[in-house]
Amino acid sequence: MGETEQSWTVRKRPMKLSTSVFLMVSSVIILVLLSVHLLYFFQVSDIARDSVKDKALAVARTLATSTEIQRALTRPPSDNIIQPVATAVQKNNNLLFVVVTSMDGIRYSHPNQRAINQHFIGDDIDAALKGKENVAINQGMLDKALRVFTPVYNAQRQQIGVIAIGISLSKVTQQINHTRWSILWTALFGAIVGALGTVCLVKILKRILFGLEPYEISTLFEQRQAMLESIKEGVIAVDDRGHVTLVNHQARRLFESMDDDDSVGIMQRRASGPLLDNLCDVLRTGKPRRDEEISFNGRLLLSNTVPVRSNGLLLGAICTFRDKTEISQLMQRLSGMVNYVDALREHSHEFMNKLHVILGLLHLQSYEKLEEYILKTANNYQTETGSLLQRIKSPVIAGFLLSKINRASDNGLRLLFSDDSFLPDSGNEQQVTGLITILGNLIENAFDALGQQPDGEVSVLLHYQNGWLSCEVSDDGPGIPEENLEAIFEKGFSSKGELRGVGLFLTHQQIQNLGGKIMVESEPGIYTQFFVQLPWDGGNVSG
Repeated sequence: MGETEQSWTVRKRPMKLSTSVFLMVSSVIILVLLSVHLLYFFQVSDIARDSVKDKALAVARTLATSTEIQRALTRPPSDNIIQPVATAVQKNNNLLFVVVTSMDGIRYSHPNQRAINQHFIGDDIDAALKGKENVAINQGMLDKALRVFTPVYNAQRQQIGVIAIGISLSKVTQQINHTRWSILWTALFGAIVGALGTVCLVKILKRILFGLEPYEISTLFEQRQAMLESIKEGVIAVDDRGHVTLVNHQARRLFESMDDDDSVGIMQRRASGPLLDNLCDVLRTGKPRRDEEISFNGRLLLSNTVPVRSNGLLLGAICTFRDKTEISQLMQRLSGMVNYVDALREHSHEFMNKLHVILGLLHLQSYEKLEEYILKTANNYQTETGSLLQRIKSPVIAGFLLSKINRASDNGLRLLFSDDSFLPDSGNEQQVTGLITILGNLIENAFDALGQQPDGEVSVLLHYQNGWLSCEVSDDGPGIPEENLEAIFEKGFSSKGELRGVGLFLTHQQIQNLGGKIMVESEPGIYTQFFVQLPWDGGNVSG
């Protein structure tokens, strides 16, 4: 087993989504609960003491405002008026002691009867004897306690005594411990609720992610990216608002040849164009558009645009397309070569027949007729094929035009080329392909217009000068009505019936893609003439 295989076999499988989410969320919940409850745990002592202190102060203030207490303080402790009241308050409120003293600190009440009429123990009563409430922790006769002191005033607002209430610190500690146990139960309850919530969260996430684990999702994503970048088709996807969300490498190659504004637009994901127009149309209608040919940025694209749905909801649309330009160019070039070969084959058959005639005249020793026939044949070749090949340097275009000459002859028409015609063999593939499309459609349109008209003529002029190729195609057919001159380049417009009106539309589109222009002149019943200007890679060559 190789090193790569060994490393593969020992690689650990990543943790499951349910386990990782449960651990992460539970850890966060536990840390938060622990932090909050620890903070509260350390503050609970102060909170409990404050609660006990407030309770004691409330009881003391209530006793201090009691008229019975105020009257009893004007009499000696031996009258035993305050003791029953203090004992009842002590038992009802679970207090350690309730002591009422005079301004001399002499007790009027105490849980221990022998302590009555004796001086109060502890200097923490001094502040209360001066008219100020006081809270202190001190050791008395009974136990170490939290002691609260409140002054007592008579009706004339003169201080006549002090109410002292004590709460055993052991009871305070017991209450604090009880509160802490409540905190622990609360934390446990919070942890249980958090765990249940985490389990529900994991189930929801698994449903959203179609039961896939994170490492499976990352693997699928990487495979998807590799697939999108490896396929030859361009891919563009948009969301339900028409914003571009995906452009693969092949599609990006197409946009790189766009002008700067459009490139910026597509990178800002709000670009416009025929592809995105199709995507927006599919978003609007929800219906797919399949196998559509689109001319875009000088290229012919075959596109398929379909909506993207999930559970019946339209989430967006995706368009896949492939560049047909190169295939179309090769097919048209091949077609031109085939036409050229066919034309040469027809001429070879014709010359074979002429050779038989020459051979027959030689056998008959009719030399004068033979000379006349040879001169006539040479002149015809020079006039037709020879002069065309001299003026049209591109073999593809020449073969294409020769096929059109033969087609015109077969239909009883004549296709004539001006003696001023000149075309250098220097155009690029796109220009050659475009010219074949343009000339083919214009010449065929002229043949259709002439129909069965006897002695119909179609004239063609190709003239190159200073980087521009001028083309003129004219016929002496029925012409075009003036009201139709503006509409003849629209797709589907035709005076020849349904399923027509494509040739001139493609011609106009091809001319625009090449950066040229087209004009038409026509006089009904007399002639029709198309003028085309195209950029042509030819250096400084001129005809």
